[in-house]
Parts: sequence; structure tokens; C-alpha cells
Amino acid sequence: MEISGIQKLTLLDYPGELACTLFTRGCNFTCPFCHNSSLVLLDEKTRADIIPTDEVLQFLQERYGKIDGVCITGGEPLMQPDLTQFITSVKSMGYLVKLDTNGYMPDKLQQLIDAHLIDYIAMDVKNSEEKYALTVGRKNINFDKIKQSIEIIKHSGLQYEFRTTAIKEYHSIEDFEKISELIGSDTTSYFIQNFIDSGAVIKDGLHGYTKDELLVYKKIFDDKNIPCEIRGI
Repeated sequence: MEISGIQKLTLLDYPGELACTLFTRGCNFTCPFCHNSSLVLLDEKTRADIIPTDEVLQFLQERYGKIDGVCITGGEPLMQPDLTQFITSVKSMGYLVKLDTNGYMPDKLQQLIDAHLIDYIAMDVKNSEEKYALTVGRKNINFDKIKQSIEIIKHSGLQYEFRTTAIKEYHSIEDFEKISELIGSDTTSYFIQNFIDSGAVIKDGLHGYTKDELLVYKKIFDDKNIPCEIRGI
């Protein structure tokens, strides 16, 4: 596992649980608004910062009883070739596991679900189909993979959430209309996350929305009875 960072305690990343967060190195997207750009725009420094897997597992062993869950984020964790082995070790300690993913590796996602290695899934739904490639920083994209992951997650029987980071330069009211259609009225948890510039994003000059603007987008989901909450205001 290429783990480049550990947040030792979080009250926010795993809803309802005390947890720690592990940050994996590498991503198959280069979203301009990514807050973890150092994990995406790889260089020798980030490779030098990799924490040995044995040290991470030792840390988790020592933390057992003080935290309940482990959040695995990135980057894109599903790119890690030894992710299954790593999560198996984490689960053997008695931890709950939350996985953050961009949904572009549905087969790997399904394997982890079938192996009962995940308890909570958070998938970023970046934008409407027409703007997806632009939003994730790729020239083209196989959108069927995104749709497949959405359906896998909804039918997994696990706790989950879909979420979209709202950016003025990338999203319009029409995009949120299409996102609501994409995730479907049977979705049980969706979040609109307001973009906040951390100072470490890939592209400068991006902006979030006002509370009133975000409430207009929220109403789209409310009108379809899709549970929707706003983060970052």
C-alpha cells in the first residue's frame, strides 16, 4: 500500500463513528479542484513520504478501542494493488471500514463488497455526463463505469453516500438536474459539498457558491425526495 498520510482522529469523515483517515497515493483523475493535489500530481517527494504498511497496521493495532472506524481515501484507493489484503488486515482487528472512491473502477469495488470488506462507501459524482471528462481532468471518459458504480453501491446493502463538490466554474443548475437523474430517486443519501479553496488545489481561480445558491440546487433533490444535505456553508 502506498499510504502518504494519516489523520489520527476524525469526527467528520465517517458519519456517526470515531475514526482515523488514511490517504493513499495516486489517482486516475486529475480534478482541478482536488484538495489532495500532492497525492495526484506525483513526484519523488510524495514517494519519499510513503508510510510503510507495517507501521500503519501497528498504529491501527495500538488505536483499537479508541477509534471505531478507518476511512481509506486518496487519491483513488481502488488503484492500490494490495488494497484487498490491507483491508482484510484492518477488518481482522475489528474495525469498520469506509471507502472513498471516484467510482471509475467498478469491478474492483464489486470485489470488495462481495468479500464483505467495506461497511460504508462514499462516491464522488463529479458532474453531468457531458461535463464529466472536463471536471475530472481527462480528455475522455467511459461514463458507463460511473453509472455501473452508482448501481453497485445502491444495491450493495451497505451504508453509502453520493456527493458532488459544487464549483461555479464547472456546475450549473442544469448539471444538478442531470445529477439527480443519474443517481435516481431511490438514492438514500446525497451531499452537495461547497468548494472551498484550501490553497493546495490543482487549478487556481475556482469559486464556491453562496448558501442561497446552494439551497436552489438542494431543492432539485428535495423535489424528487432524494435525501440531500449541504456541506461547507
